[in-house]
Amino acid sequence: MIVNDGQGQTQEDGQGMTKAQAAKIDRLTRKNDPDATKENILKIATEEFVAAGFSGARVDEIAERTKTSKRMIYYYFGSKEGLYLAVLEQAYTRIRTLESELDLENMPPVQAMAQLISSTFDHDDQNPDFVRLVCIENIHRAEHMKRSVVLSQMNIAIIDIITDILERGYADGSFVRRVDPVDLHMMISAQCFFRVSNRHTFGAIFERDLSSEELKKRHKSLIVDAILAFLRHPSSELA
Repeated sequence: MIVNDGQGQTQEDGQGMTKAQAAKIDRLTRKNDPDATKENILKIATEEFVAAGFSGARVDEIAERTKTSKRMIYYYFGSKEGLYLAVLEQAYTRIRTLESELDLENMPPVQAMAQLISSTFDHDDQNPDFVRLVCIENIHRAEHMKRSVVLSQMNIAIIDIITDILERGYADGSFVRRVDPVDLHMMISAQCFFRVSNRHTFGAIFERDLSSEELKKRHKSLIVDAILAFLRHPSSELA
């Protein structure tokens, strides 16, 4: 192995390559594959922001872990906030993409709504980092998210999906209760999100392991049934 022994001597590694040569190859590889470099930065940045929040995460640490530099990170993302927004945008893109690929428009409305709720449940359960990122951004009162045109436009898609399912359900009589699509989206998100965001405190208070497969299965069924029952029942005027 070629290493610097501290006395100006260079030694060869097991592959006949100096550290300087390896570093040069690494730089060339990154230059020739910027998409892979950006994806790796986003992956590590997600871990850092999830662990330390926006304020606590350090770009120096992200650069060290990705074997890049702050200059390269700023070249791709502009700033620490730009990197954080890119992480948020990627997280939301994944769930919106998942929803768009469910083929819900070709399912009967009740089946489509049940599938959407189940998919949201599974996504949140399998992606606690997403839940953590949303919690962190709420701590900051969504001040970063409000600056993202991408996020404001992207999330319209889920409301369009819910609107379509509802309208088809009203047309064939599957659904009776008239509800604002955004309100319904909030209901679905709240039910699925809470289990993950509060699983540790809820589990500690009531001695329930919300990660158990048996409990997850029961909760998913409960949430789907509750929301479908809500849509099938006419609204009552509150005093």
